[in-house]
Amino acid sequence: MRSRSFIRQLLVQFRARLPKLLDPAGPHFEQRVVTRSGLPNVIEVGEDHSHLSDLYHLLLTMPWMGFFGLVFFIYMGANGIFALLYLAGGNAIARAEPGSFWDAFFFSVQTMASLGYGAMHPDSFYTDLIVTLESLVGLLGLATITGIVFARVSRPTARVIFSDVATVSRYNGVPTLMFRMRNQRRNQILEGQIMLTLLLREVSEEGQLMYRFHSLDLVRSQTPIFALTWTVMHAIDRASPLYGMDRAKLSKLDGEIIATLTGLDETFSQTIHARHSYLSSEIFWNYRFIDVFSTRPDGRRVVNYLHFHDVIPEGEQHPSERAA
Repeated sequence: MRSRSFIRQLLVQFRARLPKLLDPAGPHFEQRVVTRSGLPNVIEVGEDHSHLSDLYHLLLTMPWMGFFGLVFFIYMGANGIFALLYLAGGNAIARAEPGSFWDAFFFSVQTMASLGYGAMHPDSFYTDLIVTLESLVGLLGLATITGIVFARVSRPTARVIFSDVATVSRYNGVPTLMFRMRNQRRNQILEGQIMLTLLLREVSEEGQLMYRFHSLDLVRSQTPIFALTWTVMHAIDRASPLYGMDRAKLSKLDGEIIATLTGLDETFSQTIHARHSYLSSEIFWNYRFIDVFSTRPDGRRVVNYLHFHDVIPEGEQHPSERAA
């Protein structure tokens, strides 16, 4: 009996988490215009976007591993260049092996870091000039790297999770587009505002192809405090750009729904942003989200994030909802 119950629970979870397998639309080959994180997903031709033209932005946005790798490469390269300069002065480093690149290299490391172990020291006016130049480069480099690291660490970021899919189900008798958001941090986002936009591929009477943005009015676009979850809803009435559409029509028009969240992080006291997009294949019609809220016998509220992304067909009830 226990094994049957366990298998039944697995089937329920499988059906809740993979509704795409139950959908008659089958596989899809759509390409996002905007990635799930809100970045452009378009190949640009005819214009050179060199990273070197905006180096500061590159240093702020590149991954941490890439940043530290670049710093290490620059640091090793700079010390290698100064080591060659020291070698160019002949035997200009006292107590260093004549002609030894590695002795000159590690002398450069000591000079740039202002270590001064005392084993090796400058032994000519030429070396003193190179040491002076390297000390200046070391000070400027340390200040620059420190400032960039501080700027990277202090950048406000939003840790907001969007539901993997969106649904269209009836709410108060009206078909309503819904998706969920969750604040991952144990703090609050104040004055949160969400904007929803529908991107459609349209062709004019003259045959001109154009991608147009259509604003989607929301049941509630603002919240004074965003601490746990937020279900965003758009009523598909006659005034909605989605009126009369289904998944097939939306897919034919390359429909994509873009959500943009802004708010004030109470910890950083700075404005944060989060973006997400849904393709037509990620919008499930006549499905609804599993309720994640329940109440304990002592009256305390419970949020079950295990079912945050899960959906089931309209009219059905999930076992967790019956237990609640």
